[in-house]
Amino acid sequence: MSTAPATTPVNAATRLARPMQMTVFSHSPLLYWWPVWVTGYILALITYLEGQVVHFNNIDVVIHPSKNLGVIYTMVFILVVVLTNATVRGLASAMVITVILALTFLFAYLGWWEDIFRAVDRLAVFMNLGFYVFFSTAVFLIWILGVFVFDHMEYWIFRPGQVVHQMVFGGGSRSYDTRGLSVYKLRNDLFRHWILGLGSGDIHMTTQSNGGQEFILPNVLFVGRRLTAIQELVAMKPDEHMGVVPMTVGEPS
Repeated sequence: MSTAPATTPVNAATRLARPMQMTVFSHSPLLYWWPVWVTGYILALITYLEGQVVHFNNIDVVIHPSKNLGVIYTMVFILVVVLTNATVRGLASAMVITVILALTFLFAYLGWWEDIFRAVDRLAVFMNLGFYVFFSTAVFLIWILGVFVFDHMEYWIFRPGQVVHQMVFGGGSRSYDTRGLSVYKLRNDLFRHWILGLGSGDIHMTTQSNGGQEFILPNVLFVGRRLTAIQELVAMKPDEHMGVVPMTVGEPS
């Protein structure tokens, strides 16, 4: 004698935990420039605590006696410029890692690393306290405006049965039906998402309404743990949203 499997009803607590609305912000590559101002402020503090006063052109400036601080800041700045402008995904990222490892072993085999380290050791870059504070503050203010102001001028709102593309200036808003909507995360970028990303990622979305359109939402913060919730919300029917709470995605905490 067979028994039909029992079904477990969805309780009220589970329904309350499901979001009724999610606001998704995508960000510009400026999001990944935080190491520039963070490193600058750290080096400014070190220079302030351990620096020496040098009289230069009738002005007293504070400079750290070590040549390494300037080299570190210069290298961080160059790396951020490269990493935020180079896109390497999937198989290409594996190829980049393979090439780097191959060059590393090749230089070791040819005995070039000693010459490279000797040349780097002779490199001297000195920056005073004023430069660290001024430049880092300028980058920090631009970063704050970009991440928290300009990137909020355009966003996406996911609701049961509807996705709304909201543009604050000029574009108004456009809505799309979630029936047949495909939402998934693109492959991670080796440089931006793994090294600087803070859990960010790019979301790809394809609609069947309005003739079918494709959208890419770049640099959404915490995308890995949020994408499942977005997909569940898209799959909800419009009459399943009663008694649930809104959530915001892609917003720094």
